[in-house]
Amino acid sequence: MSPLRDPIERSAGDGVDLYDVSTWEPRTLVDRLAVRLYRAISYGFRGIVLAVAALITLSLLVSPALLVVEEPFLGAFFALSAVPALALAAYIWYADVTTSEPLSLLVGTFVLTILFATFAALGNAAGGAVLQSIPVVGMVLFFYLIVGPLEEAVKLLAVRVLAFRSDSFDAVIDGAVYGAVAGLGFAAIENAIYISGVVAEVEGSAGLLAAATGITTVRALVGPGHVIYSAIAGYYLGLAKFNPENAGPLVVKGLLVAAVIHATYNSTAQVAPDLIAGATGIGPGLAFVGYVVAFDATAGYYLYRKITRYRRRYRQYRVGEGDPATEVTEIDPPNR
Repeated sequence: MSPLRDPIERSAGDGVDLYDVSTWEPRTLVDRLAVRLYRAISYGFRGIVLAVAALITLSLLVSPALLVVEEPFLGAFFALSAVPALALAAYIWYADVTTSEPLSLLVGTFVLTILFATFAALGNAAGGAVLQSIPVVGMVLFFYLIVGPLEEAVKLLAVRVLAFRSDSFDAVIDGAVYGAVAGLGFAAIENAIYISGVVAEVEGSAGLLAAATGITTVRALVGPGHVIYSAIAGYYLGLAKFNPENAGPLVVKGLLVAAVIHATYNSTAQVAPDLIAGATGIGPGLAFVGYVVAFDATAGYYLYRKITRYRRRYRQYRVGEGDPATEVTEIDPPNR
């Protein structure tokens, strides 16, 4: 897409000075002052946002930190709860057939997601206070209108403000990789908060161990979902980077798909396992595990198809430096 130009610039010949008429670049002292002020305001605003997020995050992590100081073994449960999500994120990273992503950007995305997750927590609290009071449909509306969109938006924001701007983000599939890392960061802090909230109410070592084991198992099952949802949104963010003329709709599509899948899980996770247990006679715990695994497998297959299709095309075209393109004879199914 050619850059937008004023009619004067379009009709003027080369070499015509149109400064402050239809073109502009910093020339004067005031111009340069304006540039510096803009940068100061821009970086200052980002700094304020990050500082506020850091303060809120630290306040949320006070309870988990104190629990680990009192009972060090709980630190292992916090770590174990993120292992399945970490494994899935590692697989998506491994599935990237293009250049490996810098560790600094992966870690930065992880940390930013932890910081931005606090905004989702505040938004969920505010939205939940209003929507959950509505009879019958209030909780469903809360999941579809607040939780799903907000949590997926903050995860994608963590990718957008750092990795997306880097030259290392040089392939569509990179969006899925960074999205998966964002999902891992979100799952890590969410798991820590949930686990600490449960064990803080338990007294006695035996009860504490049993409570920690139970909630850690549940959170370990939930974690991979965050990775899948945000990797889907991240994939579309990658498409947006290389299709600037349709960047907005692509970002919206990715967020919409991720948010709907996320909200659908939240809306059904407490109901479907009980129905399955009642219909089959199996225990509620096993029914819950089976439902979560089946749901994540279904959502994961959607992401898997995206990644597999990209990998297949990449190999067909031999995108690597110095490799000639090969003729494509396979027709892929429509991209949904």
